[in-house]
Amino acid sequence: MDTLTDIGSLIVRSSTIRGGRPRIAGTGVTVMRIVSWYKQGLSPEEIADRFGHLTLAQVYASLAYYHANRGEIEEDLANEETETVSLTQQSAQPLP
Repeated sequence: MDTLTDIGSLIVRSSTIRGGRPRIAGTGVTVMRIVSWYKQGLSPEEIADRFGHLTLAQVYASLAYYHANRGEIEEDLANEETETVSLTQQSAQPLP
């Protein structure tokens, strides 16, 4: 018989890891990263297959967390995009 998993234990936070962002327990993979891959068109199965250390349950738990906390994750995604654009612009500027 399979051991039951408490799905509430699949997503954790720690202020010292990934800036306190929600992540998959036992990994450094954030919910935000899973959502990014999902929004790029990868299915949950593809994400789990491509990143072999992740289980399908972990991927679905991340997506469930996202849907339950959409505002928080969307804000993180927007902040990351803004930071990426800023860094890209800075690196494109000629040195004095």
